Amino acid sequence: MSSKTKIVVLHMKEIVYTAIFAVLAIVLIILLIFMFRPKSQETNAEADKYVPGVYTSTVTLNNTALEVEVTVDESHINSIRFSNLDETVTTMYPLIQPTIEDIAEQVYEKQSLDNIEYSEEYPYTSQILTSAIDEALEKAITAE
Repeated sequence: MSSKTKIVVLHMKEIVYTAIFAVLAIVLIILLIFMFRPKSQETNAEADKYVPGVYTSTVTLNNTALEVEVTVDESHINSIRFSNLDETVTTMYPLIQPTIEDIAEQVYEKQSLDNIEYSEEYPYTSQILTSAIDEALEKAITAE
């Protein structure tokens, strides 16, 4: 009876490397599955929430009508600006241009009017402009 005993020597370093590569392979496969899976129809419906175009609403300041112009595509707010701002209005209301720029920057980041932070320097001007932007966005949502 001769028994041939075989002894297998495994180095701990090889086992650790194999385990690390196996974990990385599993993480890579999971990442690829999440990246390339088809998106649901509900997500596309939420993304297409605006009718593309340019929408305006009017703000009246001391018998001067200013038009706030909001440009949107299917899912993004692309531009917010005054369409008829002249030198007289900017002289009479110097906070109007910095206010709309501040609000527009926040809207571009968030793509929404939710949780807009008003500046402590000009909160009332910010509220008036935010309501005008909201009115223009309502037109963009309901336009057919």
